[in-house]
Amino acid sequence: MNTGLTRLGRFLAVGCILGCLVSGCAWSIGGGKEANTSHIPTRGQELIDIKKAKDLGAITEEEYQAQKNRIMAK
Repeated sequence: MNTGLTRLGRFLAVGCILGCLVSGCAWSIGGGKEANTSHIPTRGQELIDIKKAKDLGAITEEEYQAQKNRIMAK
């Protein structure tokens, strides 16, 4: 009986792996080079991020203005 359970376990494991490969989820896990280059923040998002940094005290008003000018000049 143990042999049957072992074969069933292997069958299910292989089936799950093949199912993931066929459905494409295996390629989406972990991201690849594409994942690193696909997220380019928009100008608006950059402005929001530096505003949050200023509000939290991570950057000064002068640094905020310099970064804002740099972003707006793009």
